[in-house]
Amino acid sequence: MEKKEQILTIEAGKTEKHYWADLWKYRELFLFLSWRDILVRYKQTVIGILWSILRPFVTMIIFTIVFGKLAKFPSYDIPYPIFVFLGMLPWQFFANSFSEASNSLISNSNIISKIYFPRIIIPTTSVIVSLIDFFISFLILAGLCIFYQFIPSYRIIFVPLFLILAFSTSIGFGLIIASLNVKYRDFRYIVPFIVQLGLYISPVGFTSAVIPEKFRFLYALNPMVGVIDGFRWAFTGKTQINVTGLAISIILSIFLLIFGIYYFRKTEKSFADII
Repeated sequence: MEKKEQILTIEAGKTEKHYWADLWKYRELFLFLSWRDILVRYKQTVIGILWSILRPFVTMIIFTIVFGKLAKFPSYDIPYPIFVFLGMLPWQFFANSFSEASNSLISNSNIISKIYFPRIIIPTTSVIVSLIDFFISFLILAGLCIFYQFIPSYRIIFVPLFLILAFSTSIGFGLIIASLNVKYRDFRYIVPFIVQLGLYISPVGFTSAVIPEKFRFLYALNPMVGVIDGFRWAFTGKTQINVTGLAISIILSIFLLIFGIYYFRKTEKSFADII
């Protein structure tokens, strides 16, 4: 009798119930990829660490001059460098997380085409390095508070909630663009444009309170508006927070996360073939 040759096909996400269980099964791969990205960024290099400090610091100086000295936007009795840096921190975290997650699949194409694992691990690990950059930059904020003798508000306990909101927005948006980037490589040129444009249409150097009332709803459709305003409100206790804008940001962040996961899972099966 002839023996029939058995062929085992490993397909990403073939069964929904096994896919999410695999996230725990492949947790060591998650840690490995995260550690690898950290080493690539920081090991045996000075500019990697300095860049995490210099980039937000230089941007803070420019925004302080433009919005604080020239445009004279209000800072609610908060030293303007601190005021701006409080906007820079969540924005920089979002921008770095989104950029890294968007290009992560292309950067790891050699792994994706060879072995099976839940592909969602790759863009998620990209956020880890951005989170480390966030904590490094937070040291600058601490230094500014000491220099200006500024005492944070007791509401600082709410800062992690707005950081989670920024994470949700960045990973959701990142999953969508990462999926599109596999099939349409032109998206790698669109991501820097989105990040640069987003910096200027987000309340980094000012608060959304300076936006005319009739445009605030439209302005709040940028999910980072509520995050940045909320982050600044929680840290200082002096700025106002737009409840409607925050609610819109929360809804959009949750929607982006859910839709990002859905779209990523829908297109994930074809990654190995296309990439």
